[in-house]
Amino acid sequence: MATIKYRRILLKLSGEALAGEQGYGIDPDVISGIASEIKEVIGLGVEVAVVIGGGNIFRGLAASSKGMDRASADYMGMLATVMNSLAMQDALEKQGVVTRVQSAIDMQQIAEPYIRRRAVRHLEKGRVVIFSAGTGNPYFTTDTAASLRAMEINAEVILKATKVDGIYSADPKKDKSAVKLPTLTYLEVLQKGLQVMDATATSLCMDNNLPMIIFDMTHRDNIKKVVLGEKIGTIVMGGEDNG
Repeated sequence: MATIKYRRILLKLSGEALAGEQGYGIDPDVISGIASEIKEVIGLGVEVAVVIGGGNIFRGLAASSKGMDRASADYMGMLATVMNSLAMQDALEKQGVVTRVQSAIDMQQIAEPYIRRRAVRHLEKGRVVIFSAGTGNPYFTTDTAASLRAMEINAEVILKATKVDGIYSADPKKDKSAVKLPTLTYLEVLQKGLQVMDATATSLCMDNNLPMIIFDMTHRDNIKKVVLGEKIGTIVMGGEDNG
């Protein structure tokens, strides 16, 4: 039996990841593929919480830059994350994985309210918990929500699923000399302005010494490889732990 490195993880998915090639909305094949990977990880005995962005449906920051009130735009973005969370719940339950959606904005008919102890209990029982509606506050991103929830449930790591296999010194699509950085400290991420997670989320992880692994979601089995301790992607953690 393979040795599991992380027993409780928080998986952060961008809304765009669910859109697949269509670029908007939810691609049923993509969401079902992600659900089957989560099912495999659950089968190893890993406890999984999920935070999904809403950019495939509505992006609050983009709307506010075009003149919409920022708070209203952010609340609409939070509702987009609830739609994605319900879609992910459906995909997981079709594969026999018991799932609970908890919302930071009260909407009793479709989701449980966010209650930390209840979320932890669900995880202990092997259920996937999807945290929706961000932190419930405008001006905070779903990255910050992922950091906050990860801390609250005592997750051992945040896995940030992207379309690239880690963090590079420059954009590898634009700069051929860009090199992959296997390990970074939080301070390096903040000082270099690397677009890993926003500064609030990174600072929160730094203050609480919670590692983040940025990896490529488009390759099958990568979530499993990370929880088994394979060195894929880029790990961001405190300087004293690096190396």
